[in-house]
Amino acid sequence: MKKILFMIALIAAVFVQPGFAQQNTEQPTSLLSSYYGVKDALVADNPKLAAVKASEFVKTLNSGVLKTIAPATQKALTEDADKIAASNDLKSQRDYFSAFSAHMIAFAKTSKLSDEPVYELYCPMKKSSWLSSRQAVKNPYYGSAMLTCGKVTETLK
Repeated sequence: MKKILFMIALIAAVFVQPGFAQQNTEQPTSLLSSYYGVKDALVADNPKLAAVKASEFVKTLNSGVLKTIAPATQKALTEDADKIAASNDLKSQRDYFSAFSAHMIAFAKTSKLSDEPVYELYCPMKKSSWLSSRQAVKNPYYGSAMLTCGKVTETLK
């Protein structure tokens, strides 16, 4: 009888484990997607949407599913995104986005956030970087004023 229960437990563990692994890979991807939402809103010169997307980022980050993030990193990202969410001023949001991106880049370099390549881009005018899913430059720091200012500096895989 013990052998049967052991075999059932073993089989259950084998079939349940891939489901847990899938959850852990989905969460970093959704976190990166939320970050991209903030970036895209800034590219579009839309402060209201940037605030909404930053709030969504915080909700995703604090959902508790992501286990690979250090508490200090989580705190820094939350504070950065909260500042963007609390502001309606596009210039201020872009200033906050610089620190937000620096923390997100550091996290991306230590954790696999996506199966797809993630590009680190740099704006020489702002002297700040950001992450993108595309190599094409769409500058969140200056939006339509200097949309293509910047360059890809690294590809994270």
